[in-house]
Amino acid sequence: MHVLIIGGTIFAGRHTVEALLARGHDVVLFNRGRDGRELFGELERVTGDRTTDIARIGERRFDAVVDTCGYLPAVVAASAGYLAPRAGRYLFISSISAYDPKYVPSDESAPLAALPPGATAGTFEIENYGPLKALCEAAAAAAFGPERTIVVRPGLIVGPHDPTDRFSYWPDRAA
Repeated sequence: MHVLIIGGTIFAGRHTVEALLARGHDVVLFNRGRDGRELFGELERVTGDRTTDIARIGERRFDAVVDTCGYLPAVVAASAGYLAPRAGRYLFISSISAYDPKYVPSDESAPLAALPPGATAGTFEIENYGPLKALCEAAAAAAFGPERTIVVRPGLIVGPHDPTDRFSYWPDRAA
């Protein structure tokens, strides 16, 4: 399988690339080239900012795109829109925060979070993380269609290379 990873050198993206490579897939990285330059030297890299440089991917074709770093719906809409005729599937890594916090998400039918009155979808603010992720999901699905879009809504992602160190604090403290 020929896979484009948007991001791919920090945390979840890094692990995704490692898993794809371990399974023998062909991976291309598209990112700004600021982090993890020492990683995956054998892979093709397209350096650019997805907000302005997505066309650097050119006319390449992919079986799938994995988007590990979408936070603003207009940016996801533009990159997914460019890639829709060039890729079979679009996997968007979202967040459980995309669900409306007033409801316990028992399954995928739970309501999604909405931006509060006066908030804008054009600027990332941490208090709007969940609603923005929900809007990014919608932007990906609008570009690729729901049948070609896969949305993953993990809870807290923890493990090696987590730049936030959110989880390991407690085991380290207990030890």
